Amino acid sequence: MARDYYGILGVAAGASDQEIKRAYRKKARELHPDVNPDAEDEFKEVTTAYEVLTDPEKRRIVDAGGDPLAGPGGGGFGGDPFGAGGLGDIFQTFFGGGGGGFGGGRGPRGRVRPGEPALVGVTLDLEEIAAGARKEITVDTAVLCDTCTGSGTRDNSKPVTCATCHGAGEIQAVQRSFLGQVMTVRECPECRGVGETIPDPCLKCGGDGRVRSRRSMTVKIPAGVQDGMRVRLSGQGEVGPGGGPAGDLYVEVSEAADDVFVRDRDDLHCTVRVPMVDAALGTEITVDTVLGGTATVAVEPGTQPGTVVRVRGQGLPHLNSGIRGDLHAHLEVVVPKKVDQRQTELLESLRDAGEDTVELVTASSTAAAGGGLFSKLRNAFAGR
Repeated sequence: MARDYYGILGVAAGASDQEIKRAYRKKARELHPDVNPDAEDEFKEVTTAYEVLTDPEKRRIVDAGGDPLAGPGGGGFGGDPFGAGGLGDIFQTFFGGGGGGFGGGRGPRGRVRPGEPALVGVTLDLEEIAAGARKEITVDTAVLCDTCTGSGTRDNSKPVTCATCHGAGEIQAVQRSFLGQVMTVRECPECRGVGETIPDPCLKCGGDGRVRSRRSMTVKIPAGVQDGMRVRLSGQGEVGPGGGPAGDLYVEVSEAADDVFVRDRDDLHCTVRVPMVDAALGTEITVDTVLGGTATVAVEPGTQPGTVVRVRGQGLPHLNSGIRGDLHAHLEVVVPKKVDQRQTELLESLRDAGEDTVELVTASSTAAAGGGLFSKLRNAFAGR
């Protein structure tokens, strides 16, 4: 006679999946052996009924009046209460998981694995950034063991299958919970997930296939790099466990502050102090550039304080293209603090011959002149 799986859970034959799940959870809490030690058999029956009714094919057999667990190989109440895949189905229903995490296994991860990347830093001044540089760096990282050449074994010995996990790389254990028996999987502590051990390890690397070492090397930094950029050296990083392929080495550039120039991408800015007379009459100023040459800054007659003179092609080279940015010279007109008798007479003559007078700046006069400091001040205070 077919078992009444619906009756075991206390639901109607047409119950929905949600009703079946709620009924099972309620009974599982009441009958779990940790709560009710005398109800272990009933707990198994409830769990088996739930496993049957949540399997569409098995439930179809039940609804047709049959018993999917009857007959040879059918399981029944005396066997594993979860059946084939029952535990995975239960965890998938409640936690959205199931499958490989609960008994499916991930398998050994392999003893030979790729290495991690390494990072070192270098500091460049503006001249080195402009011309490019070759810098000597020191790297502390893992290198291939030269005794075993990465095998991790001594002489001609070979790795053997781990006796604890039998090559699986992981250990399975059964724990009891309110849902029944729960299968957990953890990394094998003996082989650390590799699935094999080395009975006779290399004396130098201890079986890891690599050793720590400090080495020096020269790295070429291209012209035009910016602060924070990284130069990648493929395969120059850390050798992996078991002599695995090395990761990459990254060289991060830091830009040192310059006494003369301020950088804005490929452009350079500097401040040039111009005597008042030179600003009035005009002159030329020679500026040493970062590439060892000179640039001429032309000061036009009547140059006003704050004027910026742009010299094209005298900045930094653009990374990869080599096209140079511009040099921006910010002119600061210097008024003498002290003048002698002769200078005073000359300045008075200049004042008398000129047309400029002291004037209080107004909004209308500023607008007529095309804007200026007055407009900037008014806009600044209006924004408060």
